[in-house]
Amino acid sequence: MIDRRTLIAAAAGAAALPGAAVAQAAQLPQRLRPQRVSMRGTTRTPYLIVLPRSHFLYFVDRPGEALRYGVGVGRAGLEFTGDAVIEVKKEWPTWRPTDEMIERDPDEYEDFKDNDEVQPGGPDNPLGARALYLFRNGRDTYYRIHGTNAPETIGQSVSNGCIRMLNEDVIDLYERVPVGTPVTVRL
Repeated sequence: MIDRRTLIAAAAGAAALPGAAVAQAAQLPQRLRPQRVSMRGTTRTPYLIVLPRSHFLYFVDRPGEALRYGVGVGRAGLEFTGDAVIEVKKEWPTWRPTDEMIERDPDEYEDFKDNDEVQPGGPDNPLGARALYLFRNGRDTYYRIHGTNAPETIGQSVSNGCIRMLNEDVIDLYERVPVGTPVTVRL
């Protein structure tokens, strides 16, 4: 059950998105849309589990139950795995490709080469409406759970390693997940 605050936040976020993104979100297969599921053997709450092969993120918010969201994940060789903690949360975050991303695809990221340019937050930003920053041992991993301006990539393995969600879904998750929430990404 979505509470009133989450519904209002999701509606406000959706209103700020381009119409094409909202229309594409409506075309997402039912299996990738948020739904409550049983989670046998999982009593730790709150807790995030990401299963990249199935393209699902589970937010365990009650013992034995979770909210499941469809996600896009890193392409082969670029995916994050293991344990982390959500240490930072940002609304409409700024973005800059990592040095490794610029090196791998200099044509794609030429605007960021040899400078400190940062893309401001907003509907055109690849991180979308919200971002949850993954830290390991107190250090930023540079991997994020974030929204996307490319909703057609949900259910695919195409990112540079981050975990992508529809903006309306990441807004919902953002409202539910406190800083300090543990995350496990299993391959």
